Amino acid sequence: MKMRMLSILSFTLVIVMLMAFMPSPPQNAPWSVPDNYKAMKNPVKYDKTAAAALYSTHCKSCHGKEGLGDGTKAAQLKTKCGDFSSAAFQKQSDGAIFYKTMEGRDEMPSYKKKIPDQNDIWQLVHYMRGLAE
Repeated sequence: MKMRMLSILSFTLVIVMLMAFMPSPPQNAPWSVPDNYKAMKNPVKYDKTAAAALYSTHCKSCHGKEGLGDGTKAAQLKTKCGDFSSAAFQKQSDGAIFYKTMEGRDEMPSYKKKIPDQNDIWQLVHYMRGLAE
């Protein structure tokens, strides 16, 4: 009985050690966006007050006040927060930004349920665009 228990324990230890050395997936790999979203234009009129409130509630803690990816929670994350002021971010279509905000990925949460009104997500797209100025 002791030998069997020792064998099981040894096997479990080997598995745990193998898992510890498995390569992790690449961080910040390209984020694919469906074509129908890439072509979308922002359909809502910008309400900076509403957009700023949404950003402060849902985005600021990770992306920071200026959208640089330096929010108070950013250091605790395994993946780098996006910098909304960067040229790479700003060259995306409105629809791509909308899709990524709505769907989320990895540590970036989905906002489908947190922000159920899609017009509010579009307001965030306006706000993120303004962070490049």
